[in-house]
Amino acid sequence: MSALPKPRFTATEYLIIERAASFKSEFYQGEMFAMAGASRHHNRVKENLIGHMFSQLLGTECSTTSSDQRVLVNATGLYTYPDIVVTCGPGEYDPNDKDTLTNPTALIEVLSPSTEAYDRGAKFRQYTRMPSLMEYVVVAQEEYAVERYTRRDDGTWSIVSFVGPEAELVFESIPVRIPLASVYRGVEFTELVPPV
Repeated sequence: MSALPKPRFTATEYLIIERAASFKSEFYQGEMFAMAGASRHHNRVKENLIGHMFSQLLGTECSTTSSDQRVLVNATGLYTYPDIVVTCGPGEYDPNDKDTLTNPTALIEVLSPSTEAYDRGAKFRQYTRMPSLMEYVVVAQEEYAVERYTRRDDGTWSIVSFVGPEAELVFESIPVRIPLASVYRGVEFTELVPPV
């Protein structure tokens, strides 16, 4: 017995389905991928970040939105929902959907066990195809650890790690600095067991 083929959709069909759906889905190469709910640690870290970023960006040309902001990578056709989106200057939107942003300045993903490899790998490679994107930040949720990828003038990306509660996450493309102790406020770390 063979498996039933997965249904394929156009971007237009995806957007129609997505507007009516009770849950969010990413879209890539004709397939829709339902997004799982987040853990309490994931939500706490994201809310801590968005609170600090929002207050530090007040009065600048930059603004934040959280995980309900759909983003389109024009070069690859990926529609996705980053955990936090920062846009500096006027937003540009998908001509097929005025709610889908195409020019973020910085994107932040809070890692989870089920998405970490994707967020660090294939998703990051797609994000780098967005000319407007200057920084990509991945944030662990089970330890004080943040990595910031920054686009250089020659198009390459550099990485800086911020580790430990005494460290401070410093962005380059936006005027934001956040102590990791504040990023992880209210998160109760469980002891990590080393692999056998």
